[in-house]
Amino acid sequence: MTEPWIVSTTPHDKFNFYTRANVGEVFPDPVAPLSFSWFENDGTIGGSEIGFREAYYRIGVMTPDELPADRAVFLGVSNGYAYLNASALRMLGHRAPGMTYTDIDDAFFGDAPGVPEFNPDLTADRPELTAKIGETFSWVLTTPNLPNVLADQARMNELRANRPDFSAMSDREIVDWVWIQFEDQFAHLFTEHIFISFLATLPIGIITAVCTAVGKPEAILKLLAGLGDVESAAPSMEMWKLGRIVAGSASLNEMFNQGSTGLADKLVASSDADVAVFNTAFTTFLNSYGARGPNEWEVRSPTWETAPDLALAAIDRMRLSADDAAPQLRNDARAQERESLGAEIAAMIEADPETHGQFMAALSSATVFMPGRERTKTNCIKLVHEARVALSEWGRRCVAAGTFPEVRSYGMLTKPEQYAFLDDPAGFHDILVRREEHMTEVSALQEPFLFVNDPGSIADMPRRDAVETVDMTAGEILQGVPGCPGTARGIARIVLDSFDPTALEPGDILIAPITDPSWTPLFVPAAGVVVDVGAPLSHAIIVSRELGIPCVVSATGATKRIPDGALIEVSGDTGVVTVLELP
Repeated sequence: MTEPWIVSTTPHDKFNFYTRANVGEVFPDPVAPLSFSWFENDGTIGGSEIGFREAYYRIGVMTPDELPADRAVFLGVSNGYAYLNASALRMLGHRAPGMTYTDIDDAFFGDAPGVPEFNPDLTADRPELTAKIGETFSWVLTTPNLPNVLADQARMNELRANRPDFSAMSDREIVDWVWIQFEDQFAHLFTEHIFISFLATLPIGIITAVCTAVGKPEAILKLLAGLGDVESAAPSMEMWKLGRIVAGSASLNEMFNQGSTGLADKLVASSDADVAVFNTAFTTFLNSYGARGPNEWEVRSPTWETAPDLALAAIDRMRLSADDAAPQLRNDARAQERESLGAEIAAMIEADPETHGQFMAALSSATVFMPGRERTKTNCIKLVHEARVALSEWGRRCVAAGTFPEVRSYGMLTKPEQYAFLDDPAGFHDILVRREEHMTEVSALQEPFLFVNDPGSIADMPRRDAVETVDMTAGEILQGVPGCPGTARGIARIVLDSFDPTALEPGDILIAPITDPSWTPLFVPAAGVVVDVGAPLSHAIIVSRELGIPCVVSATGATKRIPDGALIEVSGDTGVVTVLELP
């Protein structure tokens, strides 16, 4: 492979440190041309870049004169893969009162090797901005709710409820509708997501500092668990209820025993009374959570609504669990532990009113901003999904006409190319076939986790399957980053595709390469979770804390080194994974 990827950005020459941290969970695969419009759009910066900038301006980190107006800085695409500009991210820690760039590094990189030192010469200190950040931080620690986020949620729910009949619209009307929605709403929604996400690190930092100072670092994760009202955990709670419906029905169990492939169609075609009850509940579930799925920021990827067998596969694993594995029970237990532990530590620092006040404010703020972060993400995802549904209708028509090789080919066209296609589709079919082949080739390559100045050539990227690893042996440990507290023992099950989790049995330890919403329902039947990548604010950690599942992230090479079927122990307190017995 020597040719470049279809779309790319130019790395910034000043803010020149880029990383896959965090964004690797958002865009695990190469960025398709359509989604690239969020980075750059028709020669201007796209909605995601605008969102990062506006969030930074609102917080007080930077001002517009410090960034070029004509090209992306915060987000880039190199050799097909999305990268975050870590130099720009570090500016928050550099300028915020009481913080340093290492606080940002800890949140994004964890223990990742090769992270360069921060260059303070990047830009001058700005006392007036430091003061503004301080004012923003004061707001974070005193605001009881996030009405703007809730208003956005209501608007996205209304968009779903009032979804047009795309089958009655022309191709051009569909494409126009999609771009009107994005241009009207995406930059705003993404600004809110970045704004809340960065500010969610403040209460975490205060809680961490206090727990460390009083000699109880093990309490940090427990004080961030069981927060409740976390959007990304809600689907798992509802799936559990659906799983109980299946578990209590002989006819449903018989159908699920035949496997999840084609199961959605079989359920719809059934006249069984139990199945009818399930179908009604499942339709309600899809109306609320159908936007979730693997790689859900990517418009061309399937979701639970467009590929319902994916959701049914997770429900299938849950139906096998015992009633006492209910995620709500675990969540309640974590919430009670958080309350009692918070009171215990607060009592330890009562003699220091300032620290005590900050700690109590941080505990309260965490219950606002961590769920808020997940809700702002969900708001974005719902908008993306409405575009997906609309463009899928266009894609089906184009496949029938022979102008698209597959329904999701719409994602392999940039915005200008979509309109060029509408004017004259001749010749695009073969181009799209080649792009799909190129996507497959690039997806098989291992991108660098970080780079400074030069990402290198796509020809220098090794194949993922060419990386040699040595299986762990009995007694050997793998050090990762603690995610959710607790210890679990069980059989390791390597699951590489959330579409096919059939190897996972209740009580097993889920070993996964990455986790997004299509994975997290699989946390429920699992005794513990180990993930190859991730950091303290990764999706896997936030959801595992709500579901009460011991979790370790950033366990590099876990899916390749831990033998499938081995008996292992997972410590969510220390981040250590131990192989106890080989299979």
